[in-house]
Amino acid sequence: MMNQYETVFILTPVLSDEQAKETVEKFVTLLKNNGAEIINEENWGLKKMAYAIDKKSTGFYNLVEFKAEPTVVNTLETGYRRDERVIRFMTVKLDKYAAQYAEKRRNKLSNKEA
Repeated sequence: MMNQYETVFILTPVLSDEQAKETVEKFVTLLKNNGAEIINEENWGLKKMAYAIDKKSTGFYNLVEFKAEPTVVNTLETGYRRDERVIRFMTVKLDKYAAQYAEKRRNKLSNKEA
């Protein structure tokens, strides 16, 4: 059964924009190769963190929403742990209410861009 997930990960701020994009693309490709359906991808850019991690106070924030089998999440998180460019990550399974909220948020964002 496919569940809907949302993963947010923070990349180290020493990366160039190009390197950050490559890293995000790497994880999106990893998801697709494992049968996940990408719903939404957002780059939140370089943001200040609430507290320093590894003596870094900023990081590139990224969000990816996807539908996948539960086993795909383990593969994704193993990929995060192995990549030294990822400072922090969190993946959550969305229940039906969270999925509805995420859809409203996406629609609101797309209306602002239009």
